[in-house]
Amino acid sequence: MRVKNKVAIVTGGSSGIGRSAALRLAEEGAKVIVSDVNEQAGEETVSAIHKNGGEASFIKADVSNEEEIKRLMNSTFKQYGSIDIVFNNAGVGNQQLKITELETEEWDKVVNINLKGVYLGMKHAIPYMEKGNGGSIINTSSVLGIKGMKFQGPYNAAKGGVITLTKNAALEFGKKNIRVNAIAPGVIDTPIINDWREDEWKWGIISKANALRRLGKPEEVANVVLFLASDEASFVTGSTVMVDGGGLTF
Repeated sequence: MRVKNKVAIVTGGSSGIGRSAALRLAEEGAKVIVSDVNEQAGEETVSAIHKNGGEASFIKADVSNEEEIKRLMNSTFKQYGSIDIVFNNAGVGNQQLKITELETEEWDKVVNINLKGVYLGMKHAIPYMEKGNGGSIINTSSVLGIKGMKFQGPYNAAKGGVITLTKNAALEFGKKNIRVNAIAPGVIDTPIINDWREDEWKWGIISKANALRRLGKPEEVANVVLFLASDEASFVTGSTVMVDGGGLTF
């Protein structure tokens, strides 16, 4: 097993990429803490892991709330005595509006969850990793953190920030054997893209706008998360791994 007995925290673990990653890490032997604001769906992820013979539990936390993230990390460490893997994955989209039309409150919400949440996750997990033998942090960015897209202002800005913040952390904590990487998914078949499906014309383009001409599956992203979490990626840090079916080159 590739992450046997490792302790892994997955934020945004109630659905989509987070749920798939939690399941995959558990399949490979990790003890998984599933975290989300959606308690019912998060517990469903935990139940699915248990049914597969894995070990998991749920801790509710809003990643934009520092006190809740402190509690998440502290509770995990108290339960298992270590934190080895953190997948800072929780994220939200925004309304399809020009930046001049977007309410400041929505900007704040998107940036606080998608970027500040990653910062807080690293800030409060790394001290526990330093107490042990290091660890692996994986942050969810996006293809839209690299290229622009109309009506995605706060999402693009936050996801772009995740990439640079990931590099900062990799440089700052590499000597402590803490690896920090990002993933940049393309269009993945998850609830966050549901709004796009409503526009038949747009969806016909977006759903095939990559070299493979199809949507990605959450499980395909989870496999990359597993690789970055495992010792197989022991010399990989400060990187952003594209998981986009060739979307950026399309």
